[in-house]
Amino acid sequence: MHTNECSSVQEYLRTQIRTIANWPHEGILFRDITTLFENPEAWRKAVDVMVQRYENQTFDRIGALDARGFLLGSTLSYIMNKPLALFRKKGKLPGKTLSVEYDLEYGKAVLEMHEDTIKPGENILLVDDLIATGGTLLAADQLIRQAGASTLEAAAIINLPDLKGADRLNAAGIPTYALCNFAGE
Repeated sequence: MHTNECSSVQEYLRTQIRTIANWPHEGILFRDITTLFENPEAWRKAVDVMVQRYENQTFDRIGALDARGFLLGSTLSYIMNKPLALFRKKGKLPGKTLSVEYDLEYGKAVLEMHEDTIKPGENILLVDDLIATGGTLLAADQLIRQAGASTLEAAAIINLPDLKGADRLNAAGIPTYALCNFAGE
């Protein structure tokens, strides 16, 4: 894809994502990707760009984050014929799990994955709907490393650069990619 084409795709996708002011808290601009799922043309374009980015890269598995990351991850897994690893909130997986506690903006949370889902030496593409503070993606990377594997990249539909999550991921040695950026929180 050429630079001009990339730019036009980014702008198109930005126009297809709804912004909801003051949700879930006063002062927050919530970037709502449900509008992408409601528009088959926009969803196909988002998925096609991701597939084009990763189709010639070497990796073993797609790691999808709870919950909207599951939609992107499962779609990419199907198209690219790659196994899917799920990263879930505490208590949602039925088997033996690895877990890590991480910081949220206002508190802590626990992320888990099945202990046998990722094999030592594998290279994992992490996907989520957006990169905000980067905390959940960093937690997923910790679980990947606990399993003896590595993260290829953290990819998302949206990056919120003002929250510095991509910067935190890059500083931790995790490259990032997003289909589009939105200024503000």
